Amino acid sequence: MATEWRLKEGDRPLNAVELEALAGRTLTFYDDGRSTYSAGGSFSYTYSPANGGGTAFGTYTIAEDGSICTRFRNGLGRCDLYVLNGTRLLLITETGERYPVRPE
Repeated sequence: MATEWRLKEGDRPLNAVELEALAGRTLTFYDDGRSTYSAGGSFSYTYSPANGGGTAFGTYTIAEDGSICTRFRNGLGRCDLYVLNGTRLLLITETGERYPVRPE
């Protein structure tokens, strides 16, 4: 089922080239959580110490709508959409939550 992404004025979803460029990068969020996208399709999310620490592992794929879908080892999964709004990179969840990524 397709997701109706809750975009705000100025949101521009990342294009295919920008999404492919996520491979090999770690994105840090303002709560100090870190998403790491590996070139081979592996994914990990490391929680900040304030959020209990620990790391969740899985794989990711880029969907036709430009979202990144993650399947975790525990069987859970989700899709998120990365957008640029001005110079700010944000992750939008399927439920519309918005998480800005810290600039590198």
